Amino acid sequence: MEQFRVDLQTGLRQSIGAEGKPPPPCDDAELAYFAPDSVTRRVHGDFPAMLIGGVAALLFQMLHPLAMAGVAQFSNYRTDPLGRLQRTAAFLGTTTFHARPEAEAAIAQVRRIHARVVGTAADGRPYAADDPALLTWVHAAEVRCFLSSALAYGLHPPTPTEQDAYLDEMARVALDLGAVDVPRSVADLDAYFEAVRPELRLTREARTARNFVLRGVGRWPHEVATYGLLVAAAQGVVPDWARRQLHLVALPAGDRLAVRPAARAMSSAMRWAVSA
Repeated sequence: MEQFRVDLQTGLRQSIGAEGKPPPPCDDAELAYFAPDSVTRRVHGDFPAMLIGGVAALLFQMLHPLAMAGVAQFSNYRTDPLGRLQRTAAFLGTTTFHARPEAEAAIAQVRRIHARVVGTAADGRPYAADDPALLTWVHAAEVRCFLSSALAYGLHPPTPTEQDAYLDEMARVALDLGAVDVPRSVADLDAYFEAVRPELRLTREARTARNFVLRGVGRWPHEVATYGLLVAAAQGVVPDWARRQLHLVALPAGDRLAVRPAARAMSSAMRWAVSA
């Protein structure tokens, strides 16, 4: 467990790009991008649930052919497998906990990157990362997985009212990035996925990326075991219908009786490691 704690803290330092400690949050309600008492801060402040939700979001997002084409053609996930997850974590950390100028600078940087990501998918359709519809898809997949993970593994699972508040708060980030028609409640989110499902499929590029994520990057036994549990937990919070489209094997009884208790124990260990 000591080695696990050291490995985790090293990973956190790399993710935040700092000398071991993240910058302090902005506690001034007038200056903060998200208020200190916001539901978003509480949900995003639980590292284990966010980690599981982040991996789930990576899998879920693969189902959109145009979004996946951009990842396949512009991402270096094969040579830097954790890079995308770390960059997402850094962006969420900045927009969630920092002051408006820092959050707005991070958003502007993402928009500049998106402007350069344009191409043609394997089916011949053009795509652009700053397409408002694609931005809405990426956002919706993320918040759905973050909420599901918070409900399954969070230290303080959000109530139905808090879930709606979280989606309403997080819509701000998506809108500032250029998304449109962003779901602002659980009912809106469910309706959005019902409408977008006909556009989703497991392309050859998505299958390759899915296999890469499932295979993992660990070399040592403890890394392989931890990553395997993380991915199993992540699969369990992907919506059932999306899990079937991704051809992920997940037995509900096995998930409930084996994976979830083990992942909750892992989450407790992670919280201890982060606070140590």
